[in-house]
Amino acid sequence: MTIHIPTWINCVLTPVEKLEAHQKGLKHKAISVFIIRDGQTLLQQRAASKYHTPGLWANACCTHPYWEEDSQDCATRRLQEELGIAGLSLDYRDTVEYRAAVGDGLTEHEVVDIYVAQAPSNLEMDLNPSEVQDTTWIPISSLTDIVREAPHKYTPWLRIYVEQFSDIIFQPASV
Repeated sequence: MTIHIPTWINCVLTPVEKLEAHQKGLKHKAISVFIIRDGQTLLQQRAASKYHTPGLWANACCTHPYWEEDSQDCATRRLQEELGIAGLSLDYRDTVEYRAAVGDGLTEHEVVDIYVAQAPSNLEMDLNPSEVQDTTWIPISSLTDIVREAPHKYTPWLRIYVEQFSDIIFQPASV
Protein backbone atom coordinates (compact mmCIF):
# COMPACT_ATOMS: atom_id res chain seq x y z
CA MET A 1 0.00 0.00 0.00
CA THR A 2 1.39 3.38 -1.01
CA ILE A 3 0.91 6.00 1.69
CA HIS A 4 0.64 9.66 0.75
CA ILE A 5 1.27 12.22 3.45
CA PRO A 6 0.59 15.99 3.56
CA THR A 7 3.79 17.61 2.27
CA TRP A 8 4.57 21.20 1.38
CA ILE A 9 5.58 21.66 -2.26
CA ASN A 10 6.12 25.32 -3.22
CA CYS A 11 4.28 26.35 -0.01
CA VAL A 12 1.19 24.29 -0.92
CA LEU A 13 0.13 21.13 0.95
CA THR A 14 0.30 18.30 -1.53
CA PRO A 15 -0.04 14.50 -1.17
CA VAL A 16 3.42 12.95 -1.55
CA GLU A 17 4.48 9.33 -1.09
CA LYS A 18 5.97 8.97 2.40
CA LEU A 19 9.33 7.51 1.37
CA GLU A 20 9.79 10.20 -1.29
CA ALA A 21 9.17 12.92 1.32
CA HIS A 22 11.92 11.39 3.48
CA GLN A 23 14.33 10.85 0.59
CA LYS A 24 14.01 14.47 -0.51
CA GLY A 25 13.85 15.93 3.00
CA LEU A 26 10.54 17.65 2.21
CA LYS A 27 8.64 19.41 4.98
CA HIS A 28 5.60 17.34 5.94
CA LYS A 29 2.96 16.95 8.65
CA ALA A 30 3.38 14.58 11.58
CA ILE A 31 1.97 13.79 15.00
CA SER A 32 3.69 12.73 18.22
CA VAL A 33 2.00 11.33 21.30
CA PHE A 34 3.48 11.20 24.78
CA ILE A 35 1.74 8.99 27.33
CA ILE A 36 2.29 9.85 30.98
CA ARG A 37 1.57 7.75 34.07
CA ASP A 38 2.66 8.41 37.65
CA GLY A 39 5.49 10.79 36.71
CA GLN A 40 6.76 8.51 33.95
CA THR A 41 6.51 8.60 30.17
CA LEU A 42 6.09 5.61 27.88
CA LEU A 43 8.79 4.95 25.29
CA GLN A 44 8.55 2.46 22.46
CA GLN A 45 11.42 0.63 20.80
CA ARG A 46 10.86 0.74 17.06
CA ALA A 47 10.65 -2.62 15.29
CA ALA A 48 13.83 -3.92 13.68
CA SER A 49 12.00 -4.01 10.33
CA LYS A 50 11.31 -0.23 10.19
CA TYR A 51 12.90 1.41 7.14
CA HIS A 52 14.55 4.10 9.26
CA THR A 53 15.75 4.22 12.85
CA PRO A 54 15.00 0.52 13.50
CA GLY A 55 15.50 -0.62 17.08
CA LEU A 56 15.79 2.91 18.46
CA TRP A 57 13.66 4.21 21.31
CA ALA A 58 11.07 6.90 20.62
CA ASN A 59 8.12 8.50 22.37
CA ALA A 60 4.92 6.44 22.70
CA CYS A 61 3.70 7.11 19.16
CA CYS A 62 4.90 9.19 16.23
CA THR A 63 3.75 9.05 12.64
CA HIS A 64 2.37 10.95 9.67
CA PRO A 65 -1.31 11.60 9.02
CA TYR A 66 -2.68 10.32 5.77
CA TRP A 67 -3.56 12.92 3.15
CA GLU A 68 -6.63 14.86 4.43
CA GLU A 69 -6.63 13.00 7.78
CA ASP A 70 -7.15 15.06 10.93
CA SER A 71 -4.09 15.04 13.24
CA GLN A 72 -5.96 13.94 16.35
CA ASP A 73 -7.76 11.19 14.42
CA CYS A 74 -4.34 10.05 13.19
CA ALA A 75 -2.93 10.01 16.74
CA THR A 76 -5.89 7.96 17.98
CA ARG A 77 -5.62 5.54 15.06
CA ARG A 78 -1.88 4.99 15.44
CA LEU A 79 -2.04 4.44 19.21
CA GLN A 80 -4.40 1.57 18.44
CA GLU A 81 -2.41 0.24 15.45
CA GLU A 82 1.04 0.41 17.06
CA LEU A 83 0.41 -0.18 20.76
CA GLY A 84 -3.12 -1.55 20.93
CA ILE A 85 -4.13 1.40 23.14
CA ALA A 86 -7.65 2.80 22.92
CA GLY A 87 -9.72 5.21 24.93
CA LEU A 88 -7.11 7.71 26.08
CA SER A 89 -8.01 11.38 26.01
CA LEU A 90 -5.47 13.32 23.93
CA ASP A 91 -4.47 16.82 25.04
CA TYR A 92 -3.10 18.92 22.15
CA ARG A 93 -0.01 20.82 23.37
CA ASP A 94 1.49 22.65 20.40
CA THR A 95 2.79 22.40 16.86
CA VAL A 96 6.58 22.36 16.48
CA GLU A 97 8.95 22.02 13.55
CA TYR A 98 12.25 20.19 13.33
CA ARG A 99 14.59 18.73 10.73
CA ALA A 100 16.79 15.70 11.40
CA ALA A 101 18.77 13.13 9.44
CA VAL A 102 17.46 9.64 10.26
CA GLY A 103 20.03 7.49 8.44
CA ASP A 104 20.47 6.04 4.96
CA GLY A 105 20.17 9.48 3.35
CA LEU A 106 16.67 10.01 4.76
CA THR A 107 15.47 13.19 6.48
CA GLU A 108 12.52 13.95 8.71
CA HIS A 109 11.50 17.58 8.18
CA GLU A 110 8.34 17.65 10.22
CA VAL A 111 5.68 20.05 11.36
CA VAL A 112 4.42 18.07 14.35
CA ASP A 113 1.21 18.30 16.34
CA ILE A 114 2.12 17.13 19.84
CA TYR A 115 -0.42 15.35 22.03
CA VAL A 116 -0.15 14.17 25.62
CA ALA A 117 -2.35 11.53 27.26
CA GLN A 118 -2.60 10.62 30.91
CA ALA A 119 -2.70 6.83 31.33
CA PRO A 120 -4.24 4.81 34.11
CA SER A 121 -1.92 2.61 36.18
CA ASN A 122 -3.53 -0.48 34.61
CA LEU A 123 -3.01 0.63 30.99
CA GLU A 124 -3.28 -2.37 28.70
CA MET A 125 -1.24 -2.64 25.52
CA ASP A 126 -1.17 -5.10 22.64
CA LEU A 127 2.03 -4.33 20.70
CA ASN A 128 2.07 -4.67 16.92
CA PRO A 129 5.41 -6.45 16.30
CA SER A 130 5.79 -4.92 12.84
CA GLU A 131 5.81 -1.49 14.51
CA VAL A 132 7.07 -1.92 18.10
CA GLN A 133 9.59 -4.36 19.64
CA ASP A 134 9.27 -3.27 23.24
CA THR A 135 8.07 -0.54 25.59
CA THR A 136 9.36 0.93 28.83
CA TRP A 137 8.30 3.59 31.31
CA ILE A 138 10.97 6.22 32.07
CA PRO A 139 10.73 8.77 34.90
CA ILE A 140 10.19 12.18 33.30
CA SER A 141 12.65 13.66 35.81
CA SER A 142 15.42 11.36 34.43
CA LEU A 143 14.55 11.45 30.73
CA THR A 144 16.95 14.23 29.74
CA ASP A 145 19.90 12.56 31.50
CA ILE A 146 19.06 9.11 30.15
CA VAL A 147 18.90 10.38 26.56
CA ARG A 148 22.11 12.43 26.93
CA GLU A 149 24.02 9.45 28.37
CA ALA A 150 23.28 7.22 25.36
CA PRO A 151 21.94 9.34 22.47
CA HIS A 152 22.66 6.57 19.94
CA LYS A 153 19.84 4.49 21.53
CA TYR A 154 17.16 7.13 20.84
CA THR A 155 15.55 8.50 17.70
CA PRO A 156 16.71 11.94 16.55
CA TRP A 157 13.22 13.35 17.12
CA LEU A 158 13.04 12.10 20.73
CA ARG A 159 16.41 13.75 21.39
CA ILE A 160 15.07 17.00 19.86
CA TYR A 161 11.83 16.84 21.86
CA VAL A 162 13.75 16.30 25.10
CA GLU A 163 16.28 19.06 24.41
CA GLN A 164 14.01 21.71 22.89
CA PHE A 165 10.37 21.03 23.75
CA SER A 166 10.20 19.38 27.20
CA ASP A 167 8.51 22.43 28.68
CA ILE A 168 5.66 22.12 26.14
CA ILE A 169 5.32 18.36 26.42
CA PHE A 170 5.66 17.83 30.14
CA GLN A 171 3.88 20.93 31.44
CA PRO A 172 0.88 20.18 33.67
CA ALA A 173 -2.33 19.56 31.74
CA SER A 174 -4.46 22.64 31.11
CA VAL A 175 -7.43 22.96 33.40
